[in-house]
Amino acid sequence: MKTLIDDRGRVSTGVFSSPVEHINYRDHDLRTVMDRPRSGLARKWRFNQFQFVSVMAPNWLFGLAIVDLKLVSSGFFYLFDFETGEMLESSFMQPLAMGTVIEPYPESGVAGFRSRGANLRIIPGTHGRTVTVSAGGRIRAGFELSDDREPLRLASPAGYSGWVFTRKSAGLPVSGEIRWGNQVWRCDERCRGSIDWSCGFMRRETAWNWACLAGSLSDGTSVGLNLATGVNESGMTENALWLNGRCHKLELARFEFDRYDQSAPWRVTTSDGRVDLRFEPSGVRRERLNAWVLASNFRQYAGTFEGFVTDERGKKIPVTGLRGLMEDHFARW
Repeated sequence: MKTLIDDRGRVSTGVFSSPVEHINYRDHDLRTVMDRPRSGLARKWRFNQFQFVSVMAPNWLFGLAIVDLKLVSSGFFYLFDFETGEMLESSFMQPLAMGTVIEPYPESGVAGFRSRGANLRIIPGTHGRTVTVSAGGRIRAGFELSDDREPLRLASPAGYSGWVFTRKSAGLPVSGEIRWGNQVWRCDERCRGSIDWSCGFMRRETAWNWACLAGSLSDGTSVGLNLATGVNESGMTENALWLNGRCHKLELARFEFDRYDQSAPWRVTTSDGRVDLRFEPSGVRRERLNAWVLASNFRQYAGTFEGFVTDERGKKIPVTGLRGLMEDHFARW
């Protein structure tokens, strides 16, 4: 599929089995809620994009994001060490998205964020992504995520006239390392990663919960999971399970948690019965921003999953001690 928007300005929605080469969002017939066509400038400035990549090891977890909201862009990365309980993090913002690029090509587009203090890059390759970080002369990271052969690709309506496209993968083999000051964390054969490429004309106010895990079981099985509520649920979901790189679509997800107790465990299940997991948080990255036009109340937890997932034959697969993420997020775009 070469483009997401057709020659009449309509978005194609659904789950796509083949790649979408170009998110030609400026061709979209974007309208107000009273059906008045929006200008080309409005189509440009209302379009939001972000990419998030994670690396999950038995004893540590790394996350990196590049976010382009047009009025402002941000880049952040962090490392959580499960052995020490230490959360190392850095975040940067740029007005008017200066120094930020997210090319609208889900399979081949480069994403980058550059500020005076940091340079972040996500570069697609053959069936994978290369991630590089340099910041302040003290932080260097380089990771290779590979075997990204069966991502979940989905576009769904959002609000009255918007839409969201996402391309997600989890449970990918990873190699590389991060150096933070005098400390070094290296990947081994048990490390797995995830990739989230998302964009669209999202609802003005959006709230969601999200779960992601990636790891290797004791028998060598690679497991990846992406679950969410609040964004892509207009007759479709972005919920999927990856077993040894093969993508299995899942039904609706349900999150049970205490928003105001960050130490409390979570439970996440799916309506098809294929996921029943408990999540024990160990660390959290949080951010609150209330800047009139833009707002964000963001909590992303690093922790440990226990429970089971079920394959396509109905076999329950125990999940014990795999690391992953849970997120609770409100955004005003």
